Amino acid sequence: MPLYEHVILARQDASPQQVEDLTNQIKGVIEQLGGKVTKTESWGIRSLTYRINKNRKAHFTLLNIDGPAAIIAEIERQERINEDVIRYLTVRVDELEEGPSAMMRKSERDRDDRPGGFGGGGFRGDREGGFRGDRGPRRPREEEAPAQATQE
Repeated sequence: MPLYEHVILARQDASPQQVEDLTNQIKGVIEQLGGKVTKTESWGIRSLTYRINKNRKAHFTLLNIDGPAAIIAEIERQERINEDVIRYLTVRVDELEEGPSAMMRKSERDRDDRPGGFGGGGFRGDREGGFRGDRGPRRPREEEAPAQATQE
């Protein structure tokens, strides 16, 4: 059977429980039609690159699906009807990725890279001495600069 990666973006103001219910509903449709969901990942609330229907953030969920194309047509039809779904994307792949997806690996790596558990956001404790280095000599202002004679 064909393999698919399916990503769902749900409204930010939907509760995590509503997003989980939506995911379970989609899983149920897939299993009713003879497919199976091999992996489900919730990527949490993430910022969108641009506003979609007045939403700046969304709940992201990934489903790895093993099933015929009719399943994809049905779940996309149901997602178009559902008001909580902002966008969805289905990609057919040759093989499904084992283990955590790239998004999950990225979030784990970001968590590990933070010094002292702080993120970016203005924390500058990771700089050596909190010093930017020598900026060189100060240029004098025009009124302080000696007048230079013009050559004719």
